[in-house]
Formats: sequence, structure tokens, C-alpha cells
Amino acid sequence: MDHGNPVAMPVAIEDAEGDLATRFAAIARSLLSAPTVAEVLRRVVALAVDTIDGCDFAGIMLPEPVPRTPLRTAALVTDIDQLQRDAGEGPCLDALGGLNSVYAHDLADEPRWPRFGPRAVAGGVRSVLAYRLSAGAETVGALNLYAALPAAFGATDRAKGLIFAAHAGPALAVTQTRAADHDQAEHLRQALASREVIGQAQGILIERERITADQAFDLLRRASQHLNVKLREVAQDVVDTGVAPPSDTGQRPR
Repeated sequence: MDHGNPVAMPVAIEDAEGDLATRFAAIARSLLSAPTVAEVLRRVVALAVDTIDGCDFAGIMLPEPVPRTPLRTAALVTDIDQLQRDAGEGPCLDALGGLNSVYAHDLADEPRWPRFGPRAVAGGVRSVLAYRLSAGAETVGALNLYAALPAAFGATDRAKGLIFAAHAGPALAVTQTRAADHDQAEHLRQALASREVIGQAQGILIERERITADQAFDLLRRASQHLNVKLREVAQDVVDTGVAPPSDTGQRPR
């Protein structure tokens, strides 16, 4: 199975002479300054391993359209997450389902996930911490921390994980919203550009073919269907060449 390239480790954040609050403030700034969703995901998983002492590997599971793991620090994470999806149970799925945090100190002795637990142990994981990533009431993902040893996450690690997840969830949500807004603006720009080109092509056809605006649009539409290309591309060709497009009948519109 091709797992792609794991995230390079670690991401440097100044420890500020052991001041935990200052360190998490720096982490928050790093996450919020990420320019893309892919980059904020990369920073979350890399910083999680760097920040949580007991964590050997980390990944993020996103809920839609089907739970998936777009980024992780090791290929093993992809396998373990897939085991959960195949079994239909596991700490990461529980976090996506609404639990704020899920801890398994030893999957070899864990009754909550009888199908997933033994398979994860066979895959090299004994301890798991999963955190729901949220923005308000919305679940935007799950941060999943894995360790090869049992009982790897102490009370301090679990507390750090909660704080980390509290920063990571809003940062991911903000970046996703920003990306969606950018996509919407780009789609609107393309729609306006297409409308302008089609209007220009209609004007050329009206003048050259002595037809109405409706007939010109119908000619463009039928040419688009006949050539199996987008209407905008047909219109752009008319604008570029000044030549009427071929239709399915080769006749002028009536």
C-alpha cells in the first residue's frame, strides 16, 4: 500500500525556558498563521508529536465525506486508522462521534473495542489518545496520538493534549472557512468571466449571422453539445476567431 510521504519531524517551537503557557501561545500563532488547510494539518500533527512527550506518531482524521486520514507523521498511522474504519470502532471514531477525549492506556487489555484493539496491538500500537477537534458545536476532525508502549501517556501528557486540541480545532476551522470563501470567490469570478465571454460571442454572431441574441445563444449551446466541449470554450473560440461554431446540423438557427 502506498502511504505517501509522512510529515517531516519536528516543527521547531521555542520552549521559552519551559514556560508552558508561552509555548502554547507560540503553537497557537503557528497554527493560525498557516496559509492553507494542508499546512495547518501538517503543523498540527508535527507539533503534536513534538509537544506530547509520550506520543510516537500522530494523525488527523477528518469526518467528511467518509472518515479519512489526510495527514500523519508515519505510515503506521494510516494503517491503524484504517483498522478502525474497517472494524467500525475505535478511539478516533469515538472522538469524531463527539467525545472530547478518549484514552486507551493499553489496547492489549481494552474491552471497548474488541475488534480494533487486538489488530492495533499486532500493528505495533499499545496506547492511544484521541481528541475531538471542534469549533463551537461543530466537529472538524479528530487528533489521534499513538504510542508503541502501554501506558505511554501520563496525566501531564493528557492535559497537554487537551490544551493542544483546544488550539488546533479552531485553527483548522478558521483555515477551512478561509479556503471555502476563497473557492467561492474563485467560482464567482470564473462564472462572471464565462458570462462575459459568452456575451461577447453572442454579439459577434448577432452581427455576422444577422440573428437574434436567443438564436446566437442557441447556436453556441448546440455547438457545445455537438463538440462535447464547455459552452465557455465554444464562446472563447468565437471571440478569438470571429467564426461561427459548427452545430449538430450545420445550419443557421431559425
